[in-house]
Amino acid sequence: MSNGTTLNQQQHNASTSNELTVDDITVIDSGLLKKAVGAAALGNTMEWFDFGVYSYLAVIIGQVFFPGASSTAQLIASFGTFAAAFLVRPIGGMVFGPLGDRFGRQKILALTMIMMSVGTFSIGLIPDYDSIGIAAPILLLLARLVQGFSTGGEYGGAATFIAEYSTDKRRGFMGSFLEFGTLGGYLLGASLVTIMIAVLPTEAMHSWGWRIPFFLAAPLGLFGLYIRLKLEETPAFKDHMDKQEALEHSKPQLSLIQMLNKHRKQILKCIGLVLVFNVSNYMLTSYMPSYLTSVLGMSELTGLLLVMVIMFVMMPLTLAWGYWTDRIGRRPVIGLGAAGLILLAIPSFMLIGSGNMLAVFGGLVILGVLHTCFSGTMPATLPALFVTDIRYSALAIGFNLSVSLFGGTTPLVTAWLVDTTHNVMMPAYYMMGAGIVGLITVLTLRETAQKPLSGSSPAVATHAEAHRLIDKLRKQKRSKHLQAQVASK
Repeated sequence: MSNGTTLNQQQHNASTSNELTVDDITVIDSGLLKKAVGAAALGNTMEWFDFGVYSYLAVIIGQVFFPGASSTAQLIASFGTFAAAFLVRPIGGMVFGPLGDRFGRQKILALTMIMMSVGTFSIGLIPDYDSIGIAAPILLLLARLVQGFSTGGEYGGAATFIAEYSTDKRRGFMGSFLEFGTLGGYLLGASLVTIMIAVLPTEAMHSWGWRIPFFLAAPLGLFGLYIRLKLEETPAFKDHMDKQEALEHSKPQLSLIQMLNKHRKQILKCIGLVLVFNVSNYMLTSYMPSYLTSVLGMSELTGLLLVMVIMFVMMPLTLAWGYWTDRIGRRPVIGLGAAGLILLAIPSFMLIGSGNMLAVFGGLVILGVLHTCFSGTMPATLPALFVTDIRYSALAIGFNLSVSLFGGTTPLVTAWLVDTTHNVMMPAYYMMGAGIVGLITVLTLRETAQKPLSGSSPAVATHAEAHRLIDKLRKQKRSKHLQAQVASK
């Protein structure tokens, strides 16, 4: 082999060659796989538990930390502090991503879990404005920045961790548990706040009750940290490091600028996919309750409960899409969701705006089902865009840039468009635009279902499956050889 052959080329040849042996195939332990999926998904659950808690407590938090402002200003200040976390997410991705590619996924995921827990728990400890004045909202902002910074390394690492631990045949289904945890965390946080508001007197809720959900971050974080510390490093990363050592570290690690330049096409694809994924996500979870109440005039409780019911419906659908993408492919499902947004966004919002409760529910169901086309596929699709040695870095940076620029700004931009144009259909147009971007992006993708991750050897569930794969590759090789002989004659 010539000196000009890179490690990626060697790994790619090893993963696709018909001369593979059983020793070249990774056999995944099913027990370790289940633990890996659970540990990775738990971090996402905790992140979105905080999202649900903060969103449903926004009014109270505004009154506690910004008491001198009007009710509108309080709500804006509360959500402004919440949105500030999105500004530092790309920075977190730029820090934690390269660390994860250098020192391992498991170590960095343990670190992000600690930071997330500390940031969330700290919010519950902050004295109110009446006690310490302007220091109170400043401390709230700092806690949110810690949360946002740690989250920048969380999703990319968790998706990478699950993808590299999964077998090639079940990567879609296993990855869908990451988004199952997202929806579960949001529902858990929102349900807890709703119950507390219903049970506790208003005075108690304002004085100390609002702190309780944030305090729950401590036991949740410790449990998640314990599980993550018990995990082994992913087989793909261990194999990558072994090959690096065998070659005496012949391949230097790319700098951030070099990585962005060399892999810019794949990173742009990641940004496009995350754009459609997160616009539909934040439209449903963050903006829709406000749209139902402030724009359409529904009661606040009705709007919140409707969104919670829709998310409950979305949880099993997310797993179902993950299961089916392992059979029919990722591209058709993502394309279906993107095309659905283009064609059905306007009809959905017409149903929602009708005022008829059954029609409103039907419109929300349509949007929820379309979103599950993304939530069930993205955790397996996004890591497959990148090779092993830069997977964590590239995914963390691409994902968080897109979330910060397009996903996290969806509620703010959409609300501004509705207010400026006085057109209640602007959210539909916004989702159609996201669908167009998603459809264009998916057309540039190669299908990755049931295939090894780029730069990794095939991954199977049993040794028997490994032998069957070798036999299949040998038969394919003989068939191609016979075809070549016939063609030569």
